[in-house]
Amino acid sequence: METKTQKNPQLDKVRDIIEDIRIAMMTTIDEQGNLVSRPMAAQQMDEDGTIWFFTQRSSPKVDQIDNNQHRVNLAFVSVSDASYVSVSGTADELDDRAKIDELWNPQAKAWFPKGKDDPDLILLKVHTDMAEYWNASDSTMVRFFQQATAAITGNPPKMGENEKVYN
Repeated sequence: METKTQKNPQLDKVRDIIEDIRIAMMTTIDEQGNLVSRPMAAQQMDEDGTIWFFTQRSSPKVDQIDNNQHRVNLAFVSVSDASYVSVSGTADELDDRAKIDELWNPQAKAWFPKGKDDPDLILLKVHTDMAEYWNASDSTMVRFFQQATAAITGNPPKMGENEKVYN
């Protein structure tokens, strides 16, 4: 995913964590009030903390977003790095052919076989209102040792950074 230096410097840490993850679980609320999540390939995090996705205009998530004050959550996970990010924000659909051209890439063709000119292809832009991250700076072996020590001592392990960031 392409990421840009953030206007809000507090979001730079979030950007650093998610730039190599690419796939987010996007959660919306369906017609029955259920939380519904699906994997989405993030295309870009722009300088305003907005995260961009391709989707189909006819997708149920578009109606779910419109029916629930545009509120969504994005979850980014890198198990190997023990890095986790939760982004709360508002999503809007956008039919912007210039932005679609800017973000289009060969991987998108697999999900949108009619190409970037498909009239059903639109963008979802998720404005970050708040992000929370957990990021372990230690290696897997050190984290394992910390967990084992915690199990013996009864003191919870210190597994790295945890911070909430508001945009």
